Amino acid sequence: MIYLTLFISALVSATLFPLGSEALLIYDIKQGYNLFLLIFFASLGNILGSVINYYLGLKGEEYLESKKILKKQKIEKYKTFFDKYGAFSLLLSWAPIIGDPITLIAGILKYDIKKFLLLVSISKTLRYVILAYLVV
Repeated sequence: MIYLTLFISALVSATLFPLGSEALLIYDIKQGYNLFLLIFFASLGNILGSVINYYLGLKGEEYLESKKILKKQKIEKYKTFFDKYGAFSLLLSWAPIIGDPITLIAGILKYDIKKFLLLVSISKTLRYVILAYLVV
């Protein structure tokens, strides 16, 4: 149940809801639970939360265009920029406040899902590994 709770906390915190999973991870580490499993489930939940953001962005593009919030020309301009520098910005997907919108924008711009998964997985997992290292 501990790992499931951490997974859900990490998943929700990776979406656009304001929630953090770091405090729960630190608490669970201090309680002596399996460090590998804690990092695995926290990372998995956080990565899947980012995939939800990506999907919302992917499907939300049509809505944003229909409501005149985004114009097709602007999307193409941003897509060119994101294709060039998106890898660097996705490495910040772990960061509070800016990380979740970056994953949403990647979906809107239809960034390559394989690259997205790789970069977000590296970013999210590395964050938890560093946090665990600092706690232990």
